[in-house]
Amino acid sequence: MVRDRLSLAATAFDGVIDPAGFHAGPSREEALARLEWLLAERQRCGLVVADTGLGKSHLVAAAARRLGGLGAETAVLSLRGLPEGEWLDLLLARLPLDPASRAEAIRPWLALENRLRENMLMERSTVLVFDDVDAAPVDALEGIDRLVAAGEPRFATTIVVATATPGGVARVPASLRRRAGVRIDLPPWDEGDVAAYVAFALERVDAGADAFSDAAVATIARFSGGVPRTVCRLARLSAVAAAGERLDRVAADTVERAWRELLPGDGDGEFTDHVERPRQPTAARVTPVRRLWG
Repeated sequence: MVRDRLSLAATAFDGVIDPAGFHAGPSREEALARLEWLLAERQRCGLVVADTGLGKSHLVAAAARRLGGLGAETAVLSLRGLPEGEWLDLLLARLPLDPASRAEAIRPWLALENRLRENMLMERSTVLVFDDVDAAPVDALEGIDRLVAAGEPRFATTIVVATATPGGVARVPASLRRRAGVRIDLPPWDEGDVAAYVAFALERVDAGADAFSDAAVATIARFSGGVPRTVCRLARLSAVAAAGERLDRVAADTVERAWRELLPGDGDGEFTDHVERPRQPTAARVTPVRRLWG
């Protein structure tokens, strides 16, 4: 029974991007609220900036679901690794076009314009989320810039949300950065955020809030540096190790052993053994840039 519980606990930290399993916390909830503001104020663009592993993709997936619940039509497209010439077809595949529209022998850009016009006439906003825009092919950057800069009425209810890393922001077109209604910088989690996330994840799979000791959670927070992706990986490996050892819960020493297993094989230079990172602010930094629409 104990082993089954810890096996369940391991599944809670699978790292899958599932909006239903998104844990907001104060900083992420603030970011979601600012993205909702884009919709309410009919802004044309928002920019989410965060280092790798801090949850940009999960945040915008949750935002798309939330904005869809507010009446917008949403589509999410990751641009990382896409070759030239494919982004537009992939974007159209994510929009709910009817069969007749998909069968029309017209250029993809015209098909997109037609859909945006339809939504505008129905007074429905279209939210297009482009993840990893700093890794996008050149033609995608040009197309996204056109979506944001266009002044024709059919684009008036279109909102672009783009994500990038701090080091990649310079690759985002300057015109897009200037037109961003908000720039949201996601910080790492603090220890309280990590504890709240672990409790949330365990509750989702009914593994019991005491499957991880308080010391174990604090150790995860310290070793991970508050990076959500690393928190998930370390928590999962710790639960698997505890289950294999037939322990009744995950303790701090189990996390330390799991960390030793995780560290050598990571290879990306993300971790520093037993070194705490400087404490980061718990709220996302939101920078109002410019208000474009009434």
